Amino acid sequence: MSSRERDLITIEDEKGIEKQYAVEALFDMRNQTYALLQSNGEALLMRVENEKGEQYFIGLTDSEERDSILDAYQIAVEATAC
Repeated sequence: MSSRERDLITIEDEKGIEKQYAVEALFDMRNQTYALLQSNGEALLMRVENEKGEQYFIGLTDSEERDSILDAYQIAVEATAC
């Protein structure tokens, strides 16, 4: 992990196993907020939902949605690096 501090969150999978992830990025696309999370080389892209003042992370099950969001994110990152 780099020297910069990252927010850490714990996610429980469908089997009840908890795993800690670093929040690599939060970004808005298509009127939705997404979070890019990473843990030991594993990356997750999740949609952030707000309900009654609480935030929840929802996994993306549609591979086309996930791929298009990741492609757009990559393009944005490359554009800001120039």
